[in-house]
Amino acid sequence: MADATAVVIDRNNDSFRGLFSDTWTVTCTLNSASVADQATGTDAVAVPGVALGDMVIGLSAGVSEGGLVRRAYVSAANTVTIASTNTTGAAVDIAATTIKLVIARMV
Repeated sequence: MADATAVVIDRNNDSFRGLFSDTWTVTCTLNSASVADQATGTDAVAVPGVALGDMVIGLSAGVSEGGLVRRAYVSAANTVTIASTNTTGAAVDIAATTIKLVIARMV
């Protein structure tokens, strides 16, 4: 799978003040490989400072996801993984797009 490029990160804790000790908003360009039917593909996004236990509380894509079920999670220090699962009955290859993530660390 492809790694994310053109990553823009804004790290702050202005939103949800008191609930989270740190938050990140991430915007990146992602061009995922085709995902076969009944398969899951993953893509990595480097996010400096995130750690296991942090939560990805939002993910959005700038194009139709073609029926893919996507979820994002912190998979290692400084890394968010986006998993794309295909249950559509055929391979899905979505266009390169802008992905936006919101990541938070609980107090």
